[in-house]
Amino acid sequence: MAAAALPPLPPQFKSIQHHLRTAQELDKREPVVAYYCRLYAMQTGMKIDSKTPECRKFLSKLMDQLEAMKKQFGDNEAITQEIVGSAHVENYALKMFLYADNEDRAGQFHKNMIKSFYTASLLIDVLTVFGELSEENIQHRKYARWKAAYIHNCLKNGETPQPGPIGMEGETFDVEREEAGSSSVPSGTTQPASSSTYEANNIPTSNYTGIHIPPGAHAPANTPAEVPHNTGVTSNTIQPAAQNVPLVDPSLYSAQSAGEVRLTPEDFARAQKYCKYAGSALQYEDVSTAVQNLQKALKLLMTGRE
Repeated sequence: MAAAALPPLPPQFKSIQHHLRTAQELDKREPVVAYYCRLYAMQTGMKIDSKTPECRKFLSKLMDQLEAMKKQFGDNEAITQEIVGSAHVENYALKMFLYADNEDRAGQFHKNMIKSFYTASLLIDVLTVFGELSEENIQHRKYARWKAAYIHNCLKNGETPQPGPIGMEGETFDVEREEAGSSSVPSGTTQPASSSTYEANNIPTSNYTGIHIPPGAHAPANTPAEVPHNTGVTSNTIQPAAQNVPLVDPSLYSAQSAGEVRLTPEDFARAQKYCKYAGSALQYEDVSTAVQNLQKALKLLMTGRE
């Protein structure tokens, strides 16, 4: 749990209010992701305004929350090691994206799916805490944020959205106004005082039929938007979908051994990253992503090449 309640959000920090709300919603079921949402808000807030008294007070309280969480979860690898934390946040964002994408492609348009698309885009923002985003994640963020706005506006106007990737046009999604009216994204926290409009007008109109969905794209369509941990409760109606496990790369059988190649410190770091990604994927029972990352690590260690 966070150390103490935050003071009112300064107007200057309006752009990070949804990341803070996401942190609040995830405090109990995904404290690691909640921690990094707050860290992203802290770093972004410092860049926006760290001198105005109200901003300094807000950032000070937010820092107290971060310190309290770091103390509480100090033995968690995902908090103490950024490479593990990055994999954890990325996998959680991917699960939310894939749930929404599967629902969208199946023509199942509803509030939870809209929120999942939008929250996935916020969590990709959070990944900038660990460094620059990959081009893949940049595209996913654009697509998820645009999809949330597009589907929301279609439903609001009584239109039927087109499922799957389509040409993108500017869409505007006023999150607070819709939450206050309970007609769009559900909110599990108190409403902020200010309103924020997110626009996709800066996204170029393009045909997204070729958007690259990363490993694990065939996640079960029944994956809930919140991606909760396993509660141990079994259901007679919802069963996990069978997963397509990728075949082992045949080239690995004839690859050189590690003793015949010179591995650099960067190679070892990349191999470690792939192993961490695999471990994080297994937390969500995503066998396909785990196998693919383990194969990447093995190939790198055996050949010195990716």
